[in-house]
Amino acid sequence: MTTASSTAVPTLIGSVQRALRLLEAVGAHRDGAPAKQLAREAGLPLPTAYHLLRTLTHEGYLRRENGVFLFGAAAERLVDDGALHNRRSRMTQSLGRWRDIIGAPVYCAVYRDGEIELVAVADTPAAPAVDEWAAFQETGHAHAIGQCLLSQLDERAREDHLDRHPVRPLTRYSVRDRPALLERLRSLERMEPVIERQEYALGTVCAAIPIAAGFTAAAMAISIPLDQEERLLPAVERLRGEVASLLRSFMFSISI
Repeated sequence: MTTASSTAVPTLIGSVQRALRLLEAVGAHRDGAPAKQLAREAGLPLPTAYHLLRTLTHEGYLRRENGVFLFGAAAERLVDDGALHNRRSRMTQSLGRWRDIIGAPVYCAVYRDGEIELVAVADTPAAPAVDEWAAFQETGHAHAIGQCLLSQLDERAREDHLDRHPVRPLTRYSVRDRPALLERLRSLERMEPVIERQEYALGTVCAAIPIAAGFTAAAMAISIPLDQEERLLPAVERLRGEVASLLRSFMFSISI
């Protein structure tokens, strides 16, 4: 009787291997290639290549145009998702360096497609990020990042956002109503930090700074425990002073 060994050759699925060879062949031709050429380059019999090409096309990994095969939407999503993951990983690493220097969680966010989107957060167990106890997208009026992003919108976009996400107090320190919020936003000077004290989460103070990112409203922020509030302004001023070195990584993430 024989037993399996740790060095045994794994079972390979031939059809998967053949499909991958076809995808590699397609990827070698920017303007696509016909089935016969792809079969030849992948080392496959033409009937087998036809069958796999039809399957890959049906599943969206390929598309056929004018007799040639090109990558389809499903394959392009794989590439895009991988690139996005890599860009955001690099950005998180950059934020992590400044988190360690400043000694506070660092956040990045953008306003995209009518919503607030938290792009990346760098924190530590000793200095954790604020817990998202109320949906972050829906409560922009109550946190520093949201107020910073809303202050960068034109009046029409801002009013549209507040129509969809009405102002409602989250804590006893929160802005009470829409007119009060709009007055606060209008009073902010360009590129001025937005300070928020316990409006979103009790026991926490936050500061956000606007980021110049083309036509995209963007912001970076930090949060500090209330009992360390004296650290907030020096920390955010240091972040402002170093933001140029972070901007390259930030732009990678918001440009897609």
